[in-house]
Amino acid sequence: MSAAAVRAAKAALRKDIKKRIKAVPMELRDRESVAVQQKLLATEQYQNSKRVCIYLDMDGEVRTDAILKDAFKQGKHCYVPRVIGPDMDMLRLHNWEDYESLPRIIWNIRQPADTDVRENCLDTGGLDMIVMPGLGFALDGRRLGRGKGYYDKYLNSYKERFGKLPALLALSFSSQVCPDVPTNDQDVLMERVFAP
Repeated sequence: MSAAAVRAAKAALRKDIKKRIKAVPMELRDRESVAVQQKLLATEQYQNSKRVCIYLDMDGEVRTDAILKDAFKQGKHCYVPRVIGPDMDMLRLHNWEDYESLPRIIWNIRQPADTDVRENCLDTGGLDMIVMPGLGFALDGRRLGRGKGYYDKYLNSYKERFGKLPALLALSFSSQVCPDVPTNDQDVLMERVFAP
């Protein structure tokens, strides 16, 4: 498939998935969020990880509050994304109160302020795992993002720096699971996709 055909297929699939997510009642999305988070929390991979990055959810994404609270409770080093312009960093949060103090940005997501001076995981040894958002997923690990390329760009630079990637785990509503997700050379596969 040509690059143009992949871009067109991704754009069409994004529209379709957004409609599917909106059609799901909030109560069902809440139940699925709880179930998916519990699946991830029960894994040995999560239990053994000491340095974890957890996305902070926006409307239409599986919630991550239970994972974040559990990570703080277990004493894990927790990092969250901060987007400034075309770039994304993963910065440390220390506790739930720290999370609640974060300002909301344009997408109604909490993130560290542009002027916050926080520990960047790249400067202190990297990560064991990243819990990643997305718009759509194939259960074989292919991920459809929202089209901005923040995670793909970040993961490529992470790999250049450390020579490998941390475990990449994704959380998905059942309405986000697709039999096929078009990909290109820049797309990075998830190690595992958790769905209800």
